[in-house]
Amino acid sequence: MASDDAVLGCTGEVVVATRGSAGPGEVLAEVRGGRELFLAWSEAPIPRGTRVLVVGSRGTRQIDVVPWEDPLDGLLGPHP
Repeated sequence: MASDDAVLGCTGEVVVATRGSAGPGEVLAEVRGGRELFLAWSEAPIPRGTRVLVVGSRGTRQIDVVPWEDPLDGLLGPHP
C-alpha cells in the first residue's frame, strides 16, 4: 500500500473515538486545502472531539495519530 505523505504533519479532529490496540476510529484531517476523513489508529484510546496530529500514513486512507495541542493557541488568544 502506498503511503500518503501529504497527510503527515496535518492536524484534525477525532469524529469517532480511537480504541488504541482494540481498533481504529475516524479523523477529519485538514489536508490538501480541505478536510478529508481517514481511519485513524493510535497507541492509546483518543476520545471524540480531540485535536490530533498525523504522525504516520498506512496508505489506503489510514493514518496514525497522537493528541495535539497547538502551542500557538495560548499566544493568539481565543478562536473566533
